[in-house]
Amino acid sequence: MRHYFQLHLLVFLLATTAVLGELISLPAAGLVIWRTAFAFIGAMAWVGLAQRKSPWPGKKTAAALFGIGILVGLHWICFFGAIKLANISICLAGLATISLFTAFTEPLLEKRRVRPFEVFLGLFVVAGICLVAGFERGRLLGLGVALLSAFFASIFPVLNRRFVTTGNDPTLMVGWEMAGACTVSLLLFPWVGGGVSLLDWKGLDWLWLLLLAWVCTIFAHGFHIRLLKHLSAYTMSMAFNLEPVYGILGAAFLFGEHKQLHPLFYAGMLTILAANVLHPLISRKLGKAVPPPDPEVAP
Repeated sequence: MRHYFQLHLLVFLLATTAVLGELISLPAAGLVIWRTAFAFIGAMAWVGLAQRKSPWPGKKTAAALFGIGILVGLHWICFFGAIKLANISICLAGLATISLFTAFTEPLLEKRRVRPFEVFLGLFVVAGICLVAGFERGRLLGLGVALLSAFFASIFPVLNRRFVTTGNDPTLMVGWEMAGACTVSLLLFPWVGGGVSLLDWKGLDWLWLLLLAWVCTIFAHGFHIRLLKHLSAYTMSMAFNLEPVYGILGAAFLFGEHKQLHPLFYAGMLTILAANVLHPLISRKLGKAVPPPDPEVAP
């Protein structure tokens, strides 16, 4: 029971990422630059000082993790950009389409067949997105950027799995990926920075950025890996489907966003959540019908 409680605390923690993005006054690219820079420093300091390990994983691994970090950076720029263009609720609704994109990206990257039921559920999600978009016309650009964020988010977890399952240290992985994310954010900043200086902080921006970098990035990822020792990946994926719900509830409580949304927005959101809940249920049922994979070659 204790681990289930910790799992939902983790999901709630990850949902606060969108809330912090709303609180920080910097544009999306600037926000990602500082988040990734602080996370890189914190992760490398933890590896070198607390774990007393070398921060150098080898040329090949470092280059691969740096490349994955570029995808992470693009995902975050689009994620926070969607919040700035629309609002937290619409951003999280668009992000729920990760399942549709993953139905194609995961088979492609893992060289297996596309599963028809995953595509069907992904299309079910699209129906929910149409409900959201149809009644939030003034925020369609924000929704589109959120969909692009979801596409990037469907790629880098598949790539990360290979490194986690081969014994790489999660904190060291975070450090090198943050280096890649920070680099791509710096390169894109002149075009998507909104003409705002990176030092144009306001109020408590420094505090929200530190929380975003050290709590929602370094700590949350490590916490996720530790919980996998006690809970199945299926159980965790079921709980992570609640992240949009927690985020939207938080946005409603803190910013009153529920007053801006058409009632059919919630119908679309429920459709998206239904598809996400059905996905692991069907996967589990189909998984019992076939022999388990050889543990030596399991992903």
